[in-house]
Amino acid sequence: MINLEDIQPNAAVRGILPDGLVTVVKLEWFGSNAVELTYKDPAGRVANELLYRHDELRLEVVKQGRPWSFDGDGARFRLVSEAHRIRLAHLFDPVLAVHTSLVEPLPHQITAVYETMLPRQPLRFVLADDPGAGKTIMAGLLMKELIVRGDLQRCLVVCPGSLAEQWQDELYRRFHLPFEILTNDKVEAARTGNWFLENNLVIVRLDKLARDENLQEKLKAPDCRWDLVVCDEAHKLSATFFGGEVKYTKRYRLGQLLSGLTRHFLLMTATPHNGKEEDFQLFLALLDGDRFEGRFRDGVHQVDVSDLMRRMVKENLLKFDGRPLFPERIAYTAPYKLSDAEAQLYKAVTEYVREEFDRAAKLENDRRTGTVGFALTILQRRLASSPEAIYQSLRRRKERLEKRLRELELLQRDRGMSGRNNLPGSFEASWKVSELYAGPLLDADDLEALDDAPDQEVEAAEEEILDQATAARTIQELKAEIATLMRLEALALGVRRSGEDRKWRELASLLGEIFTPAALTRQLGEEKVPYGAGPLPPPAPSPRQKLVIFTEHRDTLSYLTTRITTLLGRSNAVVLIHGGMGREERIKAQEAFKFDPDVQVLIATDAAGEGINLQRAHLMINYDLPWNPNRLEQRFGRIHRIGQTEVCYLWNLVAEETREGDVYRTLLDKLEQARQALGGKVFDVLGKLQFEGKPLRDLLIEAIRYGERPDVRARLDRAIADAVERGRLQELIEDGALANDVMDASRVARVREEMERAEARRLHPHYVESFFLEAFKQLGGTVRQREPRRYEITHVPAPIRNRDRLIGAGEPVLARYERIAFEKDLIAPPGQPLAAFVCPGHPLLDAVIDLTLERNRDLLRRGTVLVDERDDGVTPRVLFYLEHAIQDASVTRMGERRTISRQMLYVEADQAGQTRHLHYAPYLDLRPLRPDEPALDAILARPEVGWIGRDLERQAITHAIDTVAPEHLQEVRSRRLTWIAKTRAAVKDRLTKEIGYWDHRAEELKLQEQAGRPNARLNSQEARRRADDLQARLHKRMEQLDLEGKISALPPVALGGLVVVPAGLLAHMMGKSASEAPARPVDTQAAAARARAAVMAIERDLGYVPVDREFEQLGYDIESRDPASGRLRFLEVKGRVSGAATITVTKNEILYSLNKPNDYILAIVEFVDGTSQRVHYVRQPFQREPDFGVTSVNYGFAELLARAEVVG
Repeated sequence: MINLEDIQPNAAVRGILPDGLVTVVKLEWFGSNAVELTYKDPAGRVANELLYRHDELRLEVVKQGRPWSFDGDGARFRLVSEAHRIRLAHLFDPVLAVHTSLVEPLPHQITAVYETMLPRQPLRFVLADDPGAGKTIMAGLLMKELIVRGDLQRCLVVCPGSLAEQWQDELYRRFHLPFEILTNDKVEAARTGNWFLENNLVIVRLDKLARDENLQEKLKAPDCRWDLVVCDEAHKLSATFFGGEVKYTKRYRLGQLLSGLTRHFLLMTATPHNGKEEDFQLFLALLDGDRFEGRFRDGVHQVDVSDLMRRMVKENLLKFDGRPLFPERIAYTAPYKLSDAEAQLYKAVTEYVREEFDRAAKLENDRRTGTVGFALTILQRRLASSPEAIYQSLRRRKERLEKRLRELELLQRDRGMSGRNNLPGSFEASWKVSELYAGPLLDADDLEALDDAPDQEVEAAEEEILDQATAARTIQELKAEIATLMRLEALALGVRRSGEDRKWRELASLLGEIFTPAALTRQLGEEKVPYGAGPLPPPAPSPRQKLVIFTEHRDTLSYLTTRITTLLGRSNAVVLIHGGMGREERIKAQEAFKFDPDVQVLIATDAAGEGINLQRAHLMINYDLPWNPNRLEQRFGRIHRIGQTEVCYLWNLVAEETREGDVYRTLLDKLEQARQALGGKVFDVLGKLQFEGKPLRDLLIEAIRYGERPDVRARLDRAIADAVERGRLQELIEDGALANDVMDASRVARVREEMERAEARRLHPHYVESFFLEAFKQLGGTVRQREPRRYEITHVPAPIRNRDRLIGAGEPVLARYERIAFEKDLIAPPGQPLAAFVCPGHPLLDAVIDLTLERNRDLLRRGTVLVDERDDGVTPRVLFYLEHAIQDASVTRMGERRTISRQMLYVEADQAGQTRHLHYAPYLDLRPLRPDEPALDAILARPEVGWIGRDLERQAITHAIDTVAPEHLQEVRSRRLTWIAKTRAAVKDRLTKEIGYWDHRAEELKLQEQAGRPNARLNSQEARRRADDLQARLHKRMEQLDLEGKISALPPVALGGLVVVPAGLLAHMMGKSASEAPARPVDTQAAAARARAAVMAIERDLGYVPVDREFEQLGYDIESRDPASGRLRFLEVKGRVSGAATITVTKNEILYSLNKPNDYILAIVEFVDGTSQRVHYVRQPFQREPDFGVTSVNYGFAELLARAEVVG
């Protein structure tokens, strides 16, 4: 208890904040019983509070333990300092998410996340790298980095339904991010009625959200804001210009909604540009509606989007060694000719499909027309698939329609006979079949949605629609259709029984070429010309190769399974993946295909084209060609992806002299011609191809309906030729040169060097492991090592378990852990229990850090005294922890100004006023005072320490203000103001043009109205209102950009500090002479410089390019680059007189060496006499990190030399 009068400026007061001291800045009295207190909290934030007399009971003015009293416990100070550093790990480890995730990212992924996306605040961006480039990994790294920076709590991923489980699995398995997939059951079971509010990490299926208005209303709830929204396959959110009007889809409207609900908005698509600039600008309006406002008018036909989008082409991507990331892709067309019986069946079924299309076109219900058309395309595709598929499809359709006919006839009798007696035949003739049709009716959006639905949903919808949808309008028409189906079924059964399947023979011939040419081709009865004849080399035949075969239909899949197992002679040679299998079954089949040497063939429907990696194979056959060419790329992308080392071969089976086969053959031949000129990039634009503005599906339907007409066939050929013309393909490949990025060899080398430096300085795993084991034990936990660097936790104290609820961790802290590990490679070693991967972001580590800081937060500013055993001098130094932040003028949801960049640094000051910036954790190399050494009071009373006072904080802050803050501010300002200026100019230009247009339009309409000719669709007042609204939007956006451009530096804050006492001063105080003091190797600055110069000379002689880094205080002395490979190695240099007893190595030096064990060298320079020396290199000098309390280790000089190689 104190009196209010005891509170004075600069006093340290406890009781204002629940978990820390505050420093008094100013007091203003109001009478004699109330005072307004202005104070700074431990983070340097200024706040105020009104105090009354009754508050005196809870307040305390701290005398002992006040800021900068330096009387804190040294061991706890080191622990709390490390807790604070690991909490801010992203400030010390520039690629923290890489080191704490189960990924090994590639150069283009590193630059996407760390150079392109993370610096943007806020992020509104299109990531448009080619398929297979690993965009999911980039998104996961971005999420994890934003989480550790405190910029992401709530994240929403919107993706096609077929990819939802893959997203969930990847984000958890690789990044330990526990996302939940929205389902109907979860929505109904929500405690608050809004499931979105109850979950922070959410995955939603695109079409479920786009079509469910109730879910969209829940998203619009006031508190339902998101920090980041990621849209995968974002091109599906597009709108289009048609006939001068904008056609907004439900998906586009969803994109507009999502854009307004989040600060960071990431659109991911390999096809952002469909070739139409006007549609592309509509798509970009999802990121910035002001910058791309309005219709595609004159003067806005070209936009620079380099600050909004990045695109990298697959063929241009490189590995860290500079080699191409992806091998070449080669596609062959494998034509085959139908037998006479097959040709007869094809002609009959195609005629039926054509006639039914014509009848469907006459229906008055557009949705029913579309549904019947969809059913007929399914039938035509199954006709091209296999005799089994078309026979089963015709049989099922006939049986379902017969069942409907019986139901109609029963219903007819139930309605009575009076109508028919009065008007003979009229009832039957007028009976509408559609009255009983209860199946789904599909519009254009529904058909598009089916393209993205999970395979099992597509199969179910196809079966339901194919078996029921009919263009028949009367019972008589239905009976006629059933009769036709009976005839077609009989034809299909005849082909099925005859064994005449030329498509299968083509496949069997290919299997012979791929696996064992001698063994299999003898069973085929005819010779084949190898498809590799010509300029492209064929794959070498081998019985050990693995092959993926894609079909579209389950009946064909079963049919092929039987025939291929018979041909290969082993039932275990084939595995299947189809939509009817659960995810676990699919993964099991995938693993068997990848790792079981007996499995040679995977037969799959497009379920295997959805998020499954099959790069174990490099051969693929499209037994059925999809009518959506984008699926061709998706299928090819299953084998042509990261990790593939072989040239990838694809065969497309095409039936000659069939209408759709001729169209596809023409397309594939043109693509092959383009591939020879443009390379494998042509496969990346298949999904973008438009044929006279139509998709391939429409061309195929047109060929089926009118393909007998020469003029139609000629027009279709022209449409294909125009679509795949070389110049047109080049434009699509380059996306009109939109934001294309290139990773040349020099850029890859730079990224590799930065990654190697970051790896050498990383906190995880060694620093984190050392801290955790010590802190967890001090909090009462029980941990035991069971295997090397793998631990069992048998008891987690309740305060740690309960902490996750307070800090909002995504997952709970468990009561015990069978195993934990800190190294990625130790999570699941063979034959050992699976370990939890403890790293920054794991709830157990976060809870330990939070509790450690809470219990000792005051200790950092209180300070302590630590001993530097390497310093034989008598002059102490002071070390301060400083934090510096940059803010703009915008505000967060909490009403605070937004911090856009932050730095933490260690500044050391000496008696002469010299300061230097240390880039590592210096306190780890310093030890606490020992019980047998002079007491703290005695040390602080020494004249050598007399210069240390409270004003030193100001000296350290002044140093930061003079040197650190300006550099930090300039770095942030130069980057950010460039983006803001570009956005400002683009927004102003676009909105000004729109305002001018509507102003002019308003005047035109006004004159028309005055002349008595009003516009029925738009009046002058509406046009004027639009112009005024746009003017208001322009004003508001300019104000917002002004706020974002007002970038200022916050004053640096001293978070903690300590006095560094030389061991020589302690020896002097204890009366020890030089002979009595522990023997220390001579390591003066002159000797150290001489040693480094010797090593630098040796490195140059060895052909390396060394750089002296000692004065940068990075934790090593020399960084040396191999000019041939570009790899870096790091050298710690120790100079010792020949015959010295020991070499002292600090904790930081040991941990740095463990971070880069294969690239770290301990260079020992042995001084033989005053002019000569020998240089020894010790590789992998240290095997295990010391315990947390250990600050340095003495190694025997002779022992190290025995392990070293003499290099000079």
